[in-house]
Amino acid sequence: MRLPIHMTTTRLLLLLTILQAFIVTSCKQTNSIIPNEFHETVLPKIGSNEWYSVNYSQNSFSVNIANEKLKIEQVKEINKCELKITGGTLVRINRGEWGGKLTFKPADTTKKAIEIKSGNIKYIFNFKNKIYFIEGLAHDGYSEGAIFELNKQNDNFTFTKLVDFDDAPEALAIYKNKFFIATYKNFYIIQNFKKDLIFNDAFWSGLYPNSIAVLDEKNVFLGIRSGIAKLDLINKTLKFYKYEK
Repeated sequence: MRLPIHMTTTRLLLLLTILQAFIVTSCKQTNSIIPNEFHETVLPKIGSNEWYSVNYSQNSFSVNIANEKLKIEQVKEINKCELKITGGTLVRINRGEWGGKLTFKPADTTKKAIEIKSGNIKYIFNFKNKIYFIEGLAHDGYSEGAIFELNKQNDNFTFTKLVDFDDAPEALAIYKNKFFIATYKNFYIIQNFKKDLIFNDAFWSGLYPNSIAVLDEKNVFLGIRSGIAKLDLINKTLKFYKYEK
């Protein structure tokens, strides 16, 4: 039996109203995770007055996810971090242009520390029961880095380079067995140690990415100088939220 025309129209209008409410609610949910003191701003063009303004900002922010919510904090510079492994502790030191190193500190205090590699070690971490570290440096026109696998047999260490970058890795997050890596000016997804360039020459060049927080692939957040960036890796779009209080 055919419905009267006015009933069909009424149902259609009701459906459109529900759909519109869903879209508005979804947008509000996305925006509500950004604190009020961070305002969406046009992406600054590198080298512009706006870019220099954020580049000279004294505020840098880190991002992380806690209880499925975005948390933003003022950056606290950390030059040293540790990873406990069998037999002792791996210690990484990164002092930027003044160098750094990766060392192994044995649990047996009668043994001396072992220097594994000199260089600016950004991260050391476990992934699928293996140990990896990331090295990178951007300074005075130089910008390079790499991902290494670290192997240990007793107190002997070797390492193998797996992924090379022509731009210094700055921030790392692991999501669904993928590495999300923000470099000095680019953004990569690394899967099975093959890199896929997602954003090239992004506006954060010179704004020193320091952390990545992931809700899902459409909601990836990057802590940078003067604010945060929001990355949609599916649609490959960027937004910039500047700190203004």
